[in-house]
Amino acid sequence: MSADAHPGEPTPPVAPGATVLEVRGVSKSFGALVVLRGIDLALRQGEVLGLVGDNGAGKSTLVKILSGFHPQDEGQILLEGKRVSFSSVGAARANGIETVYQDLALIPQLPVYQNLFLGHELTKFGPLRVLDKREMRKLARQYLDDINVAVPSVDADSDQLSGGQRQAVAVARAVRAATKILLLDEPLAAMGARESRLIIDLVKDLASSGRVSIIVIDHNYAHLFELCDRINVMQGGRITIDRQVHETSLEELTELMVSSYRRQLEEVESAGA
Repeated sequence: MSADAHPGEPTPPVAPGATVLEVRGVSKSFGALVVLRGIDLALRQGEVLGLVGDNGAGKSTLVKILSGFHPQDEGQILLEGKRVSFSSVGAARANGIETVYQDLALIPQLPVYQNLFLGHELTKFGPLRVLDKREMRKLARQYLDDINVAVPSVDADSDQLSGGQRQAVAVARAVRAATKILLLDEPLAAMGARESRLIIDLVKDLASSGRVSIIVIDHNYAHLFELCDRINVMQGGRITIDRQVHETSLEELTELMVSSYRRQLEEVESAGA
């Protein structure tokens, strides 16, 4: 699979549980600042993988490398077993990787259906090629119904929606095309229980359908235990803990993180001695 693949092209089905994304020894520095130190990560078909760690652990940098925003300095990225490199965000999208950041990138004064087709608008044939709003409305309604996203109307401006509904529309737009891997940056930030439930259900439904595999960044461990199949902890630019959710608990994960920090501090102190 090359970075020059075209979005929407048919691809062979991936076996359930097969590894769709693999990161091998990826490192990244900005000048003298080393952010990632040989990251190894794997994502399986239909899996929701939680990525957690303190500020500065390297989570956002890893996501930006996977989304084509930054190149890695060292290491490899493999999609369905084939090595790829992304020269841009567009190249990552062409390979089926989409990212939804906290700012969502929705235009407040545009209706839901136009936000869903933003950058991929449908037009009517003719000398002026005017927007085919009727067709976009119909397809938007069908698509949102298919993935169980409830909004008051596809004609409603996005700034009239609740926080959870806006997040759901942003996720829906990201997976509307031939998306295979979805990266979500703090999708539940500043949401109440009802809003969070809407997004948790949407993400779990998308993953269980086998349509996409998902990586979620979240600082709230409780959210991750409800949302994810597996959790990776990043500390100091490395993945220090990789656990299936059913194999651990909130209390155990917290203790594992504290123990890991202690080991890292001891290593730093020993190196400086």
